[in-house]
Amino acid sequence: MKKFLFLVSTILILGCTSNSVVNDCFPFITVNESVNLDLPQFIDLQVPGGWAYTSGGLQGLIIYNSGLQFKAFDRSCPGQNISSCSQMIVDSNLKILCQCNDSEFNILNGAPLTEGVNCFANEYLVENLNGSLLRITNF
Repeated sequence: MKKFLFLVSTILILGCTSNSVVNDCFPFITVNESVNLDLPQFIDLQVPGGWAYTSGGLQGLIIYNSGLQFKAFDRSCPGQNISSCSQMIVDSNLKILCQCNDSEFNILNGAPLTEGVNCFANEYLVENLNGSLLRITNF
């Protein structure tokens, strides 16, 4: 009986913990976008290192093909109010740049590359459904 209670307790504790990172630098918005890689505007995503902009999120999305998987980041600068300069851009195909304060982020994981910046770029989940269709969500 003790083993059973221990097993149930362990399952409940492990089942209720979350390994996801909470990003307090952005307001929550539901994201559920589909991207067809066969469309001309996404042709660059068919090769490793390719990237594209698309709609969705707070100020649009950046999609990046790392070669192993697809990544999607919100174009909204972390910790910035939405304005004309707070839309991030891809810089040198290697980093994401916030034009408001010139802060830089790693395009592979959204980590800040600028000293003093604590927030990561807001990353969304990307599911490759059939090789040519991506689903980008945050749920």
